[in-house]
Amino acid sequence: MIQAIQAVGRPAAANPLDGLANIAGPAMKPANIAPEQSFGAALASVSQEAIGALRSAEGLSLNALQGTADTRQVVDAVMTAEQTLQAAIAIRDKVVTAYLEVSRMAI
Repeated sequence: MIQAIQAVGRPAAANPLDGLANIAGPAMKPANIAPEQSFGAALASVSQEAIGALRSAEGLSLNALQGTADTRQVVDAVMTAEQTLQAAIAIRDKVVTAYLEVSRMAI
């Protein structure tokens, strides 16, 4: 009887798919999530990055006036600053719209 139980415990043949369980696939990748932060902190960090982009474009523009900056670099910086400003205005508009919606709610 013990020999019959031992025969049941032994694998008959190695399954060729057994090793695939340890391979990391798309579902096995760890989530790339930043630590939790408040909405205010996230908004502050985004606004600081926008201010940095605008200051960089302004500095490059001044360097171009002095003749020390390449025209392509200035155009790239100004275009980036313009996109950043447009994004900041769009975010501001959404926040104001959300505030107005909340203020219209009946209590």
